[in-house]
Amino acid sequence: METLLEILKYTVPAFIVFVSCFFILKKFMDNEYRKQMLELRKTNQNYTTPLRLQAYERMILFLERVSLNNLVSRVSKSGMSAKQLQSDLIITIRTEFEHNLSQQIYVSSNAWEAVKLSKEEVIKVINIAATQLKDEAKGVELNQKIFEILLKLEVSPTQSAINQIKKEVRQLF
Repeated sequence: METLLEILKYTVPAFIVFVSCFFILKKFMDNEYRKQMLELRKTNQNYTTPLRLQAYERMILFLERVSLNNLVSRVSKSGMSAKQLQSDLIITIRTEFEHNLSQQIYVSSNAWEAVKLSKEEVIKVINIAATQLKDEAKGVELNQKIFEILLKLEVSPTQSAINQIKKEVRQLF
């Protein structure tokens, strides 16, 4: 019995010291890990923030380029038929959109959905205007019809997406 007490006299304090050291080291290692992760995030943010801002800029540029006012004036040529103009407008929108597809990685899901919805709304306005014309209509008539529909809308299809993107960019800072 005496030997057991002698053994316990040495092992219990050693065990207590071991457990104490273990928890102190664990806490220290956890704190170091958190510090490293924070530093890594900070470093990544220094690289990703400019990329995100650039993506938001590109989304605004896309929306401005496909806004009906800018798009019609850029694509419309004299002597075009309404069908040809409709086709060219939609092709231009889709090409611009495909060119900016990779930007969805850097913008929020809400912003990306707003951009997609805006694109679809612009195409919808063009198609609605085209269905209200005769088959042999000229491009000028389609232009007029598009602007008539645009004037009836409270907010242009691209403006609401632009406003949402601006709001998100303000939240970044």
